[in-house]
Amino acid sequence: MSFQAYLDTIEKRTGLTPRQLLAVAQERGYDDPAVKAGVIIAWLKDDYDLGRGHALAMVHVIKNGPSIDAKHVGTDGVHRDASDTLWLDGAASKPAP
Repeated sequence: MSFQAYLDTIEKRTGLTPRQLLAVAQERGYDDPAVKAGVIIAWLKDDYDLGRGHALAMVHVIKNGPSIDAKHVGTDGVHRDASDTLWLDGAASKPAP
């Protein structure tokens, strides 16, 4: 599953776009560098019933924004993304490839 696919699934499961979920995380102060990933993972599990893999994808966005390393971009393998910038505004509004 690509990084973007994780975010798209998070949207389906929570009813919130990744950007909306990011805003909630920021309101709670989870974007503070001192907040550990485990705290965010527990919040996402408790409030949204997200598993560890999906929660970790969201932790990345909360801590690092929508950019991912270029090594994850390309056509090889199932975990590859089309771009080094993740789309946070919802699957329905995603531009066509």
